[in-house]
Amino acid sequence: MSVAPRVVIVHRHSERDEIVAEQGTWGQAEFVQKRRGVSLSSVKKRHDMLSGAVQAVSSTIPKEWRRGTVERADLPRFLFEPEDVVVVVGQDGLVANTAKYLDGQPVIGIDPDPGRNVGVLVRHSPGDFQSLLTQIGAGRARFESRTMVSAATDDGESLLALNEVYLGHSGHQSARYLLSTPEGEEEHHSSSGLLVGSGTGATGWLLSIARQRARQITLPGPTDPELGWFVREAWPSPTTGASLTEGLLPNGEELTIRIEGESLVVFGDGIEGDCLALSWGQTVRIRAAQRHLRLVV
Repeated sequence: MSVAPRVVIVHRHSERDEIVAEQGTWGQAEFVQKRRGVSLSSVKKRHDMLSGAVQAVSSTIPKEWRRGTVERADLPRFLFEPEDVVVVVGQDGLVANTAKYLDGQPVIGIDPDPGRNVGVLVRHSPGDFQSLLTQIGAGRARFESRTMVSAATDDGESLLALNEVYLGHSGHQSARYLLSTPEGEEEHHSSSGLLVGSGTGATGWLLSIARQRARQITLPGPTDPELGWFVREAWPSPTTGASLTEGLLPNGEELTIRIEGESLVVFGDGIEGDCLALSWGQTVRIRAAQRHLRLVV
């Protein structure tokens, strides 16, 4: 007997949920903000749209299919199955948060706000879900394979990110390390950290840094296998340099970083709480990951 397919809905707590958790009740929150001259009507509207989108998606899942729901904070503890169909209801960043826990499962991004411009990763409305699910079941769905970034230490720890990985000091002080490129170039750095990103990340943090550089490099596209990398605020000194600070990482190649300072970390997609702690002398290798985000388009 075959196991029925499962749809997993990924969402995050709304602003309203967070305010109620802090204030105790919604009425108390409205009272406090009203005294400050602040209206919470827009917060309630966004909450209602999110709740309505999650309900609309859930009610469309065929009765014979299995279903699961996971909130963003619980993603590290949730066990995705190989045949799951993952539906992310929210904004683009929630897709990135989810991608690192997947291995080839199809991902449908649902934007709960019908008045917002189409997102980069959440491209569909709740009304599109039934049709997309039918296409997946019939093998007719179209997918976009988005490159991800991998960081692995010499003691076997690793993490994945969809947008970018950041290596730097845990207290945002100067990070000291030796950077080695695939071309054989090396430079000791004291910097604000190293950023390595994919074509998806090239529309965000990576793009922001690229625009500040005198030397303009063409950043990769979302499905390109290359990665872009930038050193932030490299400090030249008698022992550290500032000439090896940006470039493109070809497919199959990697940057090697040997840690020369204390309290360094690597984290992905801005989630500092989910990081690799790095110690003196440790080596980290950053490259394009073998896994890809399989985005339903």
